Amino acid sequence: MHLNYHFLKYLCPELEKAFLGKKIVACFSQNKGELIIETEDDEESRFIRAHFLPPQIYLSFPTNFQRAKRNSINLFKELIGEKILGCQVLSFERAFYFILSSEKTLLFKLHANRSNILLYEEDRAVPSKLFRNGIAEDRELDWSTLNKDYDLSWESFEKLEGNASQFLPTLGSIPRSWLKERGYPNADLQTKWGLMLELLDMLETPLFSLIDQHGDIQLSLLPNDNSVKSFSNPIHAINELFYLALVRGNFEKDKNSLLKKYQEQLKRTKSYIQKSRLKLDELRNSPPPSNLADVIMANLHVFQDGKLEAELMDFYTGENIHVKLKPNQKPQDHAASLYRKSKNRKLEWEQLEKTIAAKVNQAEILESKISELNAIDDFRSLKSYKKSHGEDKALQKDEVILPFKTFEFEGFPIWVGKSAQANDEMLRGYTKKDDLWLHARMVPGSHVLIKTSGLKSIPLAVIETAASLAAFYSKNKNETLAPVIHTEAKYVRKVKGSPAGSVVVEKEKVLMVIPKGPEEIFGKGN
Repeated sequence: MHLNYHFLKYLCPELEKAFLGKKIVACFSQNKGELIIETEDDEESRFIRAHFLPPQIYLSFPTNFQRAKRNSINLFKELIGEKILGCQVLSFERAFYFILSSEKTLLFKLHANRSNILLYEEDRAVPSKLFRNGIAEDRELDWSTLNKDYDLSWESFEKLEGNASQFLPTLGSIPRSWLKERGYPNADLQTKWGLMLELLDMLETPLFSLIDQHGDIQLSLLPNDNSVKSFSNPIHAINELFYLALVRGNFEKDKNSLLKKYQEQLKRTKSYIQKSRLKLDELRNSPPPSNLADVIMANLHVFQDGKLEAELMDFYTGENIHVKLKPNQKPQDHAASLYRKSKNRKLEWEQLEKTIAAKVNQAEILESKISELNAIDDFRSLKSYKKSHGEDKALQKDEVILPFKTFEFEGFPIWVGKSAQANDEMLRGYTKKDDLWLHARMVPGSHVLIKTSGLKSIPLAVIETAASLAAFYSKNKNETLAPVIHTEAKYVRKVKGSPAGSVVVEKEKVLMVIPKGPEEIFGKGN
């Protein structure tokens, strides 16, 4: 209800007391959608802080405000030197105005996402200046036409058949909810009138309370047993609302957003560790493929005359096994393939052990970050934390504004640049020297990164998957096989003045892959 007429009619007399006779000495903005007006007299300074960046529309009137040394711009220069002579609310309207010494009028129109601040010169029906120039209809707004008048008599109520929204459109959501909770919509006319009188009586003798509505801090003029804080002075109430809903609220949102991303990353990491350990146990406990190869080589005579299937006795286990060859496949070729698998299995075993150890370390680092982040309790500490953890820049930003698409394969993040300019931004602002960089060879395409997270080696399956994406997001998308180069990111550099996306690459290796898109690799939904 902080934008509501029923609150503003109590706020404005207090603002008149606080600002009467004060001279405007500065008017500036240092944040998008926010205007600061500094006033002073012989006794004190006081500020008007209007945050009009939708959907967060809030006002506060602090006695202290630290102007930033940079990124600050002066606005409404016509106000400098003006004295404030009064503050008035517009009748039954979500707007109020300050009366200034040279007969100027500074109007605060609080129409939710269309909120604005308008300056009117003497006898001018339309504003000479707007704070939010993008609201076109305000350019011709005659503020005197905003005043309204409503007949709050029984006769008017009866004529409108108790329709609360038509009887008093200024009620707002909290008073309407109060009526609804008491059965107003289905009550008879006399009961409705009684409830309306009771509500109006409470609005005439309010206690300014801050209440938590499903995580959203709101100001209410009605009694509430579960209020966060209550005030008798409306300026104190709206100042605290500004802090809790905007300053503290944005801090909690920012912190919880990063915390959630860390927790999701930790969950994925632990899941990868669990699956990898199961796979490692399977490799350790299952017989090597070379055992089957030995059995086949000992029974080559069985596959004479083009025979492709046979029941053979496994002399390692004493059990019969069914062996089936592919069409035109020789048994010795199948055995050779199994011997290669057995040799590669040892490499896979060693790689899994290294990857698991690195992922365990990564999980410990994430748990430490989560613990450190949980202990942070203010914006300055959060800003310092983010700065000291630059490696998490991608997590610290909303995904929609990142210059790359994000995927994950076997626990490794894979990033794909969205455009030539995005390729440059990804390389400049999000890449670490040990990341693996990939690109389709000799054709335009997206830069692709495999984030190594400190791992010295990456499984071949991960590199092949990233290479398939690099081929897919290139001019070679429709080729049967496409060459893709890869190297460590430290060997990729941008030449000053070169076109967007172009780089110089050293020590690259070439991999031939089938171009595959996200749906083919990861399934639908990616």
